[in-house]
Amino acid sequence: MTVKQTAGRDNLGKLAPQFAALNDDVLFGEVWARESTLSLHDRSMITIACLMTSGDFPQLKAHFKMGKDHGISKDEAVEIVTHLAFYAGWPKAWSAMALIKEVYGE
Repeated sequence: MTVKQTAGRDNLGKLAPQFAALNDDVLFGEVWARESTLSLHDRSMITIACLMTSGDFPQLKAHFKMGKDHGISKDEAVEIVTHLAFYAGWPKAWSAMALIKEVYGE
């Protein structure tokens, strides 16, 4: 079950209220809420893969945390990154592994 997202409004509500509303209400309120189509676990796996391949590491860390809450185990996170290392690049994988250590521990 998705949790009501407020990160957009909390962080950007004054600067960019429409952007914040789209983030909280559409992306997380509607798209992520379609659990009958894809589970939160699967959406997190897809999002983690996309963020790692594009090198968006601040967002990747946040989505590792979210993925952990959605049932992605440390072993699954490591396997996602290991698999993607050959497609997205070894340096990105090293950076992602460091984030896994931060989020999941050793």
